Amino acid sequence: MLLEASIALLALATALWLRPWRMLASRSGPGGSGDPVASPLVTPLLAVLVLLPWIWALPTLHHMPLQLQWSSAPLVVLMLGWPLAMPLLVVVGGIAALLSPALDWSDALGIAVWQGIVPATLAMLWGAAMRRWLPHQIFVYILARGFAGTVLCVFIAALLAQAAGHALPGVNEDLSRIARWLMAWGDAVITGMVTSIFVVFRPQWLATWSDAIYLRSPPAP
Repeated sequence: MLLEASIALLALATALWLRPWRMLASRSGPGGSGDPVASPLVTPLLAVLVLLPWIWALPTLHHMPLQLQWSSAPLVVLMLGWPLAMPLLVVVGGIAALLSPALDWSDALGIAVWQGIVPATLAMLWGAAMRRWLPHQIFVYILARGFAGTVLCVFIAALLAQAAGHALPGVNEDLSRIARWLMAWGDAVITGMVTSIFVVFRPQWLATWSDAIYLRSPPAP
């Protein structure tokens, strides 16, 4: 528990130092006039608070041979950015503990760290690498960052959780790695699909998306 607490405190301190609440500040209306309008990120933030705690608590709310764990942390980072995602994922872990009688507060901390903070941080680093080394194109954002990045980040975080002693109940170590790999692919499919939908229909719900960066015309020959 000491390891998880240290990771959570470090991530929270860094995120709060970056003042993520500024992303939720009201903005001026169209054309810079009129009444202030709420930040478009309020909608995905509330959706995460409503849906994700149930997803994290679900494996402990029923009995199955294999607990199907779901992270969604890379998607949260794509929607809200890393600084805002950190305190939100900790809150989600706490709400999941309230929803499930099988979870105590140490379990909630472990879930918040290994299913939230760690894969979200890896996703942020992966996104920075994509921005640095790959072309700024829409398919790079959706496939390389939304899909492939989720597979790698969720799987690596799951392996780190297993190394820290958070094994899947009733599954041996070798099969556990295979199960975590397959679950990471499920996470990636949903993340890639939702990212592609948001890019087309609700780009304002993606804090990491920019029309100016990813939709700019290529230079003339």
